Amino acid sequence: MKPLVRNLILLLLMLASSGLAIALKPTQRIADHGPRIDLQAVVPRQFGDWKIDPLLIPVSVSPDVQERLDAIYDQTLARTYVNSRGQRVMLSIAYGGDQGSDKTQVHRPEFCYAAQGFQLSKSFENEVAMATGGLPVRRLAAVQGTRNEPITYWITVGDQVALPGISRKLLQIRYGITGKVPDGMLVRVSSIGDQAPTAYALHDEFIKDMLAAATADDRVRLAGRAAR
Repeated sequence: MKPLVRNLILLLLMLASSGLAIALKPTQRIADHGPRIDLQAVVPRQFGDWKIDPLLIPVSVSPDVQERLDAIYDQTLARTYVNSRGQRVMLSIAYGGDQGSDKTQVHRPEFCYAAQGFQLSKSFENEVAMATGGLPVRRLAAVQGTRNEPITYWITVGDQVALPGISRKLLQIRYGITGKVPDGMLVRVSSIGDQAPTAYALHDEFIKDMLAAATADDRVRLAGRAAR
C-alpha cells in the first residue's frame, strides 16, 4: 500500500473514531433528573446503639487538598459515632453528581490519606455480609506516628457498588453508552486501634446498623441495589 493511501486511511479512521467518541459522550446527568440526595438526612444522627460523638473528628485535609475535593464533590458528610460500649467509629461520605470520567469521579481514600502524610498498608478486598448479599468493600490501614486507623470503604456508581479498578471503569462505560452520566459516592468507615480484625468486625456492625436505619431508597443510594 502506498504511503499516501495508508496515511489517508489512517486519517479517515482517526476522524471516524473522534466523531464516534463525540456522539457517544454522555450528556444526561442522572443527578439532575431524580430526587436530590441530602446526606445530613440520609444518615440519622442516632440509630441502633450508635449516636454522634462530637469530641472526635474524622481526619481533615489540608486547604489545597480540600480545594480540589470541593471541585469534585457536591456534598460531604463527616461524623463520629459512639456506642454504649464506648467504641467509636468515624464515618465520611462524599457525593458527586458526575461519575462519568476519571477527572470527576470520587477519589479513593488512599489519595487523601497519603496527601496528609499517612503510610498505607494491608489493602485487600472483602465483603460485609448483608441479609440481601455481600457488600463489596476494600479494607486497608493508615498509620501516622502513633495513630493507627483501620479503614473500610466502598464506592457507588449510579445504583451499583464498584470498587476502584476495572469494575468501576466498566460501569462508567456502560452508563456512557446509554448517554447518561451517573452520580455516586464514597462511603468510608474507620476507627482508631492497632487490632485490624477487631476494627473491621466493628465496622461491619456499624455499616449494617446504618443501612438498616435508612429507607429502602436511601440504602440503594448508599450501598447499591444489593442493599435494598
